Amino acid sequence: QVQLVESGGGLVQAGGSLRLSCAASERTFSQYGAGWFRQAPGKEREFVATISWSALTKYYSDSVKGRFTISRDNAKNTVYLQMNSLKPEDTAVYYCAQSRDGNSCSTETCVTRRGKGTLVTVSS
Repeated sequence: QVQLVESGGGLVQAGGSLRLSCAASERTFSQYGAGWFRQAPGKEREFVATISWSALTKYYSDSVKGRFTISRDNAKNTVYLQMNSLKPEDTAVYYCAQSRDGNSCSTETCVTRRGKGTLVTVSS
């Protein structure tokens, strides 16, 4: 079973940048779409960004569009989330997710597995 391990979270000031990584334990991860979701304290988990297996299709939530960039390196079985111009409202636990197929996935219904998350804290 594929395991997803996120890294790269931490504390950053508003306006700063972070790059999250999601490393998969098996090469089959490269055949699936992937995405990032986040959950802020006291709020429900929400979609952030998603990418198809080929990286030809990418979608972003309106709240991060233009600031975040999702990418992947299938040779390394890794998906990335580059986060720029961070805001305090971006503070959350960020989860990597694998789609049920090679397509992108922006809802919980098409997620088949998820990592344990990495905490991003943006100070004002």
